[in-house]
Amino acid sequence: MRNTGDTQMSSAKLMSAAATIPSSLPANILDRTYRLKPPKTWLARQGAKLADWFEARLAAASVVPDKPVYDRTEFPWVAEIETDWRKVRTELDLVMQFRDQMPSFQDIIKEVGTIQKDDQWKTFFLSGVGLDCTENARRCPETMKLLGRIPGMKTAFFSILSPRKHIPPHRGPFVGVLRLHLGLLVPEPREHCRIRIANQICTWEEGRCLVFDDTYNHEVWNDTDGYRVVLFVDFARPMKTPWNRLNEAVLNAAALAPFIREAKGRQATWEKKFYAKAKANS
Repeated sequence: MRNTGDTQMSSAKLMSAAATIPSSLPANILDRTYRLKPPKTWLARQGAKLADWFEARLAAASVVPDKPVYDRTEFPWVAEIETDWRKVRTELDLVMQFRDQMPSFQDIIKEVGTIQKDDQWKTFFLSGVGLDCTENARRCPETMKLLGRIPGMKTAFFSILSPRKHIPPHRGPFVGVLRLHLGLLVPEPREHCRIRIANQICTWEEGRCLVFDDTYNHEVWNDTDGYRVVLFVDFARPMKTPWNRLNEAVLNAAALAPFIREAKGRQATWEKKFYAKAKANS
């Protein structure tokens, strides 16, 4: 069992608060409204202003502080997730035997194609708003039990980055969720496998969680010769009433969005093809 000193030291390794903004990025990178490609038309600018206003209202209603990166202790249930991480790692090890056959992220969610064109970011979906991941989930029962302990869990998958993979700057679509990464497979040297969230540089540690707000601009590097795998989870941001009800309604309505319906079809097609082939070869 870790003592308090060990926990503090581990947290210090996980996050580098002293990291500076890379010179290639603007000084306003801490602003959630920062966009890599600002809207060009009047209508698009008005839409962006409305989106920024709505996100600001939701962020202001947050029960936890509105900031790019969180301390693990701000979410009491994180300790329980970390306790059983090895059960998830065991299931991941079995899944990784089929890594080459897994879909790239953009094969499921087409919009990811704006930041990735290759096949070096693989996914193994376990849950998602509007998605049917039944077959994948059935093969990872311990992971599904762990996911059931995360309040407001919405999306979960194994996120697999190949050696030397870089994910360029981007931001998540909606402030109503926060993101958790549970480190499962972290290659050495660990400082060469990192994520920038706003102006903070963080690294992963096997068995430890990193919680952050993905609506802040972020960027990922795996400058090692090994695979980096995390359990990638989006969960509903804790909010005050009645904003929590509005947020839940928006998240549930997302299942009706055209890109989610398309993703559902893509995920179902991949699962059907993959498991039919596995059955034929067994």
